[in-house]
Amino acid sequence: MQSFYPERFEREMGCTEADWLRALPQAIGDHFWKLQTHCAGVRIGDGALGLSWSEGEPRVIASVRLPRLRVSFRFAGLDDAQRLAFMKRFDLFMHRGGG
Repeated sequence: MQSFYPERFEREMGCTEADWLRALPQAIGDHFWKLQTHCAGVRIGDGALGLSWSEGEPRVIASVRLPRLRVSFRFAGLDDAQRLAFMKRFDLFMHRGGG
């Protein structure tokens, strides 16, 4: 896990949009959030997080096709410690491990 999260950053996730939407509620936790088409807004205390995503072309390795989801994170009104606290939980629930 990271020790710092900037106000704005992009990630490439190895999942489908359906996978993302199944995991998103648990990753957000008790924070109020609103889902829209390919985006969500999350209220975090007096601040907020805007998430937007789009499906990318699958990553192909030999005969394996891995889904790709491009996700944009936009925090507003949160300091470094607040962003870190939120993302520690978020990353824990979005983490996909392997053998």
